[in-house]
Amino acid sequence: MDYLISVRDIVKVYEMGTVKVPALRGASFDISRGSFASIMGPSGSGKTTLMHILGCLSRPTSGEYWLNGRKVSDLRDDELAELRNREIGFVFQTFNLLPRATAMANVELPLLYDGIPKRDRQRCAKEALESVGLAHRLAHRPSELSGGERQRVAIARALVNNPSIILADEPTGNLDTESGAEIMAIFRRLHEQGNTLIIVTHEPYIAEHAETILHFRDGQLVEREE
Repeated sequence: MDYLISVRDIVKVYEMGTVKVPALRGASFDISRGSFASIMGPSGSGKTTLMHILGCLSRPTSGEYWLNGRKVSDLRDDELAELRNREIGFVFQTFNLLPRATAMANVELPLLYDGIPKRDRQRCAKEALESVGLAHRLAHRPSELSGGERQRVAIARALVNNPSIILADEPTGNLDTESGAEIMAIFRRLHEQGNTLIIVTHEPYIAEHAETILHFRDGQLVEREE
């Protein structure tokens, strides 16, 4: 089996002064390349902490995390940042777009950090925006876009550097039902095209779009649905 992600006995403990708060208590699982998984659980279940670890935004207190053949849990901060920019595309509930930048400029950002020449950045950004149905919104700023369109810009930004995995944290949380359905349709299409996706959500109807559902409670993986 070709696993893109392998997690073994991941523990994360936050220290608040003299108080230690366990967020993850020994999670272990594998995610196959090209699969569509969702991480479900109530508030406080550890799912957001897990996403930060999977996205190389945070380090586990103990345990091993392998991404695309590399042992991420042993990397230095600069190596983590490089891996994050090259291997991972993020989609957040709050979009995280630069308010004064156009849709094109927002999507170009990961390529700018990677030192890609301007002409190539613009070509890739345009193609990514076209792939999410926003060819007619290239020059629009976030304030000129609907919530659903802003999230599509965020998805295009996540796609632009052809990452190994797309991580989405409550991607429909700020959207109405119709816009949310459109976003999930885009995710399904991306999966059909061979992309690996992990969505973090507390909504069962969102999680059910995935082929694998990992249920977390109190920092532990309590059930895996296939």
